[in-house]
Amino acid sequence: MRASLTITPGQLTLEQLMDIHAGYVQLQLPDASRAAIRASQQVVQDAADGDAPVYGVNTGFGKLANQRISKSQLATLQLNLIRSHCVGVGEPLQPAVMRLMLALKAASLARAYSGVREVVIDTLIAVYNAGLVPWVPSKGSVGASGDLAPLAHMTLALMGEGFMLVDGAPVPALPALQAAGIAPLTLGPKEGLALINGTQTSTALALHALLVFEPVLEAALVIGALTIDAARGSDGPFDPRIHQLRGQPGQIDVAQVYRALLLGSEIRNSHLHGDDRVQDPYCLRCQPQVVGACLDQLRHAARVLLIEANAVTDNPLVFAEDQAMLSGGNFHAEPVALAADGMALAIAEVGAIAERRIAMLIDSSVSRLPPFLTDDAGLNSGFMIAHVTAAALASENKSLAHPASVDSLPTSANQEDHVSMATFAARRLQTMVSNTAHILGIELLAAAQGIDFLRPLQSSHALEAVHGLLRTHVPKMEQDRYLAPDIAHATTLVASGALARILRTLPAVPALWVAA
Repeated sequence: MRASLTITPGQLTLEQLMDIHAGYVQLQLPDASRAAIRASQQVVQDAADGDAPVYGVNTGFGKLANQRISKSQLATLQLNLIRSHCVGVGEPLQPAVMRLMLALKAASLARAYSGVREVVIDTLIAVYNAGLVPWVPSKGSVGASGDLAPLAHMTLALMGEGFMLVDGAPVPALPALQAAGIAPLTLGPKEGLALINGTQTSTALALHALLVFEPVLEAALVIGALTIDAARGSDGPFDPRIHQLRGQPGQIDVAQVYRALLLGSEIRNSHLHGDDRVQDPYCLRCQPQVVGACLDQLRHAARVLLIEANAVTDNPLVFAEDQAMLSGGNFHAEPVALAADGMALAIAEVGAIAERRIAMLIDSSVSRLPPFLTDDAGLNSGFMIAHVTAAALASENKSLAHPASVDSLPTSANQEDHVSMATFAARRLQTMVSNTAHILGIELLAAAQGIDFLRPLQSSHALEAVHGLLRTHVPKMEQDRYLAPDIAHATTLVASGALARILRTLPAVPALWVAA
């Protein structure tokens, strides 16, 4: 049985969004919100019954807003809107993203500024609770006038005309709805427009990346610390006095994490005296400055996305207390686009500095470990080409990190003449997270190999736990072997949260962004 989560309009928390994303909860709408929803819908119904032109109720859309629609055709107007906007292409959105989309759209409409009937919100919630996943192609939105195409595909599935995603393939939606006891949705005045206007797709994609990247970032801290010990680096650069003087919060927190991870390392104690190296390379000693800055970017993105998750972003908006409907532009997803671009830079930089640490480990002139982390170098290539893979992934991330928000192609015959590109900005993050997780997986293998060369010396208790966890899956590389399966195992440890869980057991480790 899944726990019940009441969607209090405008008050979703990041922790609740995590549970929705994972599918851990059953959603319900508070009874107290229903009166306001009915009052908002009555304003729309009065407009539909009246003679004055009201955008989206009795007019065409976009450039066709000046075209009046007769009362007898209002239902057809909404139906045609959904059908005509189902033009998406590409692979379907993942179930976790769709869970967020359904919940975010329900939460937005439940704030009672959209003029829809209760049944619209109830249907969104029922589809989520039944575990149904609308089949929604991932490409086709420019992030303005709402995420029109993907939200239209979602809505068509709710109407029984579209498709549901089952085992990765589209199946007709109507039988799936019927099997779950859900009546197909029939749209009333403005309801189609309310469902497809909004930023719920781009927001869901960005939130998905944020939540998936959190354990990867924590793993980056753990692996970065393991690399410090493997290279017999200094823990001096993590002294709290250094970071307090600068005052950047992410930097301060990351330095604290490294101190906790390295505490009690025999390897560190072994070279406190007699080491002729004065300073470590930047990839070791500047980790708080680099990853800490990335953490600050991610925390900012989390705040922006939480606001957007609770926002009303369709058009026009209904103000029942004033009996008014106002046209605006809350559907423009620029806040999401900029937040996603900031996330892209952070994700790329976490991978970039990890790639540099791998390069340092295999360079015997810097790490003072055997060349390419292998005995009998020459006969064996060791980690030479594993690093090449990391470099390829880091380079790909650099290209993907180019800001999407600075691009804009006018649409709708120049009526929609500036768009955010937020949906691509958020969608491309999934590839970047995967690339960075693989870079870190390769670094984990290299760092563990470096630790093995320092035996019998032991690292800290936490880092020995990390080393031991890897070695249950991947033995030390005594000679060249097929490395791709090892990279896959190590990357799973990075992405699954296994390393993050070790980090979270340490005392005095600050919360990162979900609880920050």
